[in-house]
Amino acid sequence: MDTRAFKRSLHHSERYNRRGFGLGNEVAGSLEQAYQSDLIAKLRESGYSLESGRLTVRLAEAFGFCWGVERAVAMAYETRRHYPTERIWITNEIIHNPSVNDHLRDMNVLFISVEDGMKDFSEVASGDVVILPAFGATVQEMQLLSERGCHIVDTTCPWVSKVLDLAEAQMVSEYILGNGDRESFMARFAKACSPGFDPDRDLIRVGVANQTTMLKSETEEIGRLFERTMLQRFGPIELNEHFLAFNTICDATQERQDAIFALVDEPLDLMVVIGGYNSSNTTHLQEIAVSRGIRSFHIDTPERIGPGNRIEHMPLGGVLEIEQPFLPEGPIRVGITSGASTPDRVVEDVIERLIELCEA
Repeated sequence: MDTRAFKRSLHHSERYNRRGFGLGNEVAGSLEQAYQSDLIAKLRESGYSLESGRLTVRLAEAFGFCWGVERAVAMAYETRRHYPTERIWITNEIIHNPSVNDHLRDMNVLFISVEDGMKDFSEVASGDVVILPAFGATVQEMQLLSERGCHIVDTTCPWVSKVLDLAEAQMVSEYILGNGDRESFMARFAKACSPGFDPDRDLIRVGVANQTTMLKSETEEIGRLFERTMLQRFGPIELNEHFLAFNTICDATQERQDAIFALVDEPLDLMVVIGGYNSSNTTHLQEIAVSRGIRSFHIDTPERIGPGNRIEHMPLGGVLEIEQPFLPEGPIRVGITSGASTPDRVVEDVIERLIELCEA
């Protein structure tokens, strides 16, 4: 399949929408009630700090919903308003936040089921409306939905792209230097390359772009790895003919990482990082706190905190566990940040739970 030709054709289809329905004013009230917070607005105005009894909260200066997430959620609300009676599906979570996805379920939006990592589209019928989430969908999924006669609402953030992790980058580097086996290499990347890809032909020139939510240090390390690789193979004079790096980390991700780097330089007793457990950008915020040796707790919802001075959290690279007691005695400074899929209202609820625990 010529994927570019298919995308061009799809984008001109009357059953494809990636701009919304012009209903922003009509859904604004619902969005504000569900996701915005007066407390967080006041914190932004008062230096991102709050004191309540023995508790001091220090909020990162960039956190929470980014433009792409706000756009996706608003488009989902507009879609329900524009199609009041049609069946509406989402091919995955609209964003990596359980409370936002639960709100959509309450609006009778259906979610494609996933079994053993495979999405089951068997119940999706012609005339149904299907929302593609903020982090995108595969061309194959879009082709299936188009052929089935669905109305497609594409909320994919314009900054979203594909990703290599460092371990995979090492494998590619070794192959470029002549240390890999073609058969095993092609098997490893069978689902991560375009049709007709030939590593012996196509890895002569390498460009590096990164997933928009990667940790800045990781993507820089991958870029340096490939620069060294191409330098070793082709020499310094021809390097620019064979290597080019692109910085495609989205501004919101970078701002949130910069903000937590500033926050962890302050004296903190612990850090609470809020966001979906499958959220890449949230996990990277947790990595930064852990790298500084700060007691750090990643939670996805406020309900993970309390009662009885307990917290259920996800350690970096681990599984859910409970820690009790959670807060130490005496004066305590808590740093808080949240991933790009976390509404202000959720951050407010976390702060209120911390206040309750400190007053108990």
